Amino acid sequence: MIIEEIAAKTLLSRVNYEAWFGADYTMNLYRGCCHGCIYCDSRSECYHVEDFDRVRVKSNAVRMLRRELSAKRTTGIIGLGAMSDSYNPFEQTLQTTRAALQEIAAAGFGISLDTKSALVKRDLDLFQRIRDHHSAIVKLTITTADDALSRLIEPHVCPSSERFAALRALADAGIFCGVLITPVLPFITDTEENIREIIRKTANAGGKFVFSMFGVTLRTNQRQYFFDQLDTRIPGMSVHYQHVFGNDYYCPSPHHQRLKTLVQKECRAAGLLWRMPDIIRGYRTTENAQLSLF
Repeated sequence: MIIEEIAAKTLLSRVNYEAWFGADYTMNLYRGCCHGCIYCDSRSECYHVEDFDRVRVKSNAVRMLRRELSAKRTTGIIGLGAMSDSYNPFEQTLQTTRAALQEIAAAGFGISLDTKSALVKRDLDLFQRIRDHHSAIVKLTITTADDALSRLIEPHVCPSSERFAALRALADAGIFCGVLITPVLPFITDTEENIREIIRKTANAGGKFVFSMFGVTLRTNQRQYFFDQLDTRIPGMSVHYQHVFGNDYYCPSPHHQRLKTLVQKECRAAGLLWRMPDIIRGYRTTENAQLSLF
């Protein structure tokens, strides 16, 4: 596969993500994503990613990251994969993400990584190194427990069953990991059966948490793309969305309160975390233990 390189002036951006898994910095090594998820908010106009479905890699990303990390006076947690999945198909050959994780490990920083790819299993050794010297959390996005539905709404992603298997591998390696049920698509994935099954499979795979948002965001660019995809894949559904939500930015499930209660009940029964502050405290245990030595 041939991938275009693009220039980047900087990689790390300082953020205040205490409310989103405690990241201090955010970074994307790639631009665009080829997963084809029909609901992806990163396709929205506000992010200015032209030709979103075409993946490009940032040139000299690893060298740039090494320089930026060495310039930081204190370490922190780097959020990776928010805008484009760091484990796209090109990563198998390029290994840009693996090289970046090596730099993060060497510099003593932590990692908070989002992905939908089972390729994440390849880098278990680096997540362990990062965990041992700072802290590490890996979040696998799984919107449906059903592989057939996953292929419909996430056409170029490995099926949900493979993501649960990747979660098992991460958990067995001692990595703090869990599942993001984001987004929840009204009238498509917002059934109690689906949410309950994702929680059950997360617990069985050794995950530590489930975090969910009970709706989907639709902005300029993404809204029309979503509706066009629904017209092809689930005829009549886009008309239903427009009737119920109009031009609303946030489209919550009509059952969102009941689903929220269900997540709390099922997670409590399964021994999983579901509140953001608890999840952050959970994966920073290693970091705090390391600091206590000094």
